[in-house]
Amino acid sequence: MKDLHMLPIGINIDGVLDHDGLPWPTPAERFERVARSGVYDYIEKNFDPTEDIAPYLRLSEQVGVQLRVMGGIHLAGRDEARIAREIAVAGEQGARVFNCQLFARHADGHALTDDEVAHFFLLAMEHGTRSGALPSFEVHVDMWSEDPRRVERVAERLARHNVRLRVTLDHSHLIFKIDNPPELDLSGIAEDVQTGRVVLQPGQPDTVYALWLREGWVAHAHTRSVQTAGRPNPWMARGDGRAGRGIQYPFVAPPEGSYHQPWQAGELLTWKAAVTDLLAWCAAHPERAPAQVSCEFIPFADYGGGARYSIFEQNVACARWLRETWASLAATPS
Repeated sequence: MKDLHMLPIGINIDGVLDHDGLPWPTPAERFERVARSGVYDYIEKNFDPTEDIAPYLRLSEQVGVQLRVMGGIHLAGRDEARIAREIAVAGEQGARVFNCQLFARHADGHALTDDEVAHFFLLAMEHGTRSGALPSFEVHVDMWSEDPRRVERVAERLARHNVRLRVTLDHSHLIFKIDNPPELDLSGIAEDVQTGRVVLQPGQPDTVYALWLREGWVAHAHTRSVQTAGRPNPWMARGDGRAGRGIQYPFVAPPEGSYHQPWQAGELLTWKAAVTDLLAWCAAHPERAPAQVSCEFIPFADYGGGARYSIFEQNVACARWLRETWASLAATPS
């Protein structure tokens, strides 16, 4: 048997609810529910500029559930001072990862260049080095990394400054694009996927996220099950009026009528293969892999918005599967 280190499993606090058709639980109710579940080591929390963070900091201490990962959604040209404050607070609270979503466009409306993304990362890294909460830029739709080819290009620019890129890997934002022509077109990678220059399927040596792992760029990870050719969410529209983008597929069978399409366990296989590969990498290369993984089943239009299954129960089921998979890796002969 292998002697594996413990892999902390967390949950994004936005996923601590049953569904968005019910009153949203209070922060105290959410912390208590996480603690009672017994399956989580920490909570991940995004800063919201409209919300007081102080109650969350007090609850973390009172309930004894660490805010191990904190983060936010940022706009270059507007949020430079804000991210400095947030990273400072995150470090004070003992968080060692600051998960950053950076919009694809600048505050003045132009599309961010790779150099501008690298500049924003260097700024965040400067603050993170002081506070101890190092930035990790999430690979995410609607953000600079909607086109996954940019990850390598930004990493090359940072390497010129002797800085290694740190990204948060969420396979769901990539796997739902497999066999999904509209989404591949939106990412600008349809031709490269067709010719094999970009590979999204897991289990291949040149899969984009396999490269990111080998290079040591993956500093954090989110787990949210998804189906290939992810179907839009007709039960909740985005702000622009389009249906949600279908980046969440229940991990366990939802109650009848609580989800907008029939559920089949086989739809999970591609995503499960990708996450199992990630865990195997974490076990084999702990010095070059994420030090924790957060479950991130959430509401909102692109995910579980409008659905009536328990989002928290999906998160708990995923956490148990992660722990079981990790244990099975320990039982595998070296």
